[in-house]
Amino acid sequence: MIKLLVGLGNPGTEYEATRHNAGFWWIETIARDLKVTLQPDRAYHGLVVRTAVKGENVWLLEPQTFMNLSGKSVGALARFFKIQPQEILVIHDELDITPGEAKLKLGGGHAGHNGLRDIHAQLGTDQYWRLRIGIGHPGVKSEVANWVLKKPAPDQYSVIEDCITRTSLALPHLLAGDMVKATQMIHTAKPPRPKPPRPTPLSSTENTGADDAKQTNAKGTQAS
Repeated sequence: MIKLLVGLGNPGTEYEATRHNAGFWWIETIARDLKVTLQPDRAYHGLVVRTAVKGENVWLLEPQTFMNLSGKSVGALARFFKIQPQEILVIHDELDITPGEAKLKLGGGHAGHNGLRDIHAQLGTDQYWRLRIGIGHPGVKSEVANWVLKKPAPDQYSVIEDCITRTSLALPHLLAGDMVKATQMIHTAKPPRPKPPRPTPLSSTENTGADDAKQTNAKGTQAS
């Protein structure tokens, strides 16, 4: 059963539309669906709200520590409310997943993601759940820092937004601890395939030429 939903990102208007804030976008979608509002809480170094879903408490958290110190916020809240690592779901951007796709997993390395690195350190384990929102890779390692801190192109933003909407529908299964059903919903949420290009219509001249050829062939057949 998931009790704490954590979206990773950087605070401030200059970062709110950047790829690195995909975790914030997911939490904000859930907050709207649950009709709750996150509020600043200095004790947990973030924006927090606690609500009840089917009689069970659930916390939504957006650390305001900047990405590299995300664990400071997550650890403080988890320790105070005695939330176990396996009851935590961290939502974050993922370079190695195509925009429009997402993956759910328990445990594993941080793969260089500084937010996860700090959460590992603060919780003392990697055994918490992650929802990895695909943002794609720039193709060159040296460009990664710029890539995550830039806004996605409109077409990429659209498919990431659609992915967040689709994966948010798995929330009841996540909160109930039915991770098999949640995984099935999240992993089958594929981005739409691009439509094949429409065939180029023939010009009127080309049509006329084709019709003339048909008529000539027809006459030739009749003559023979």
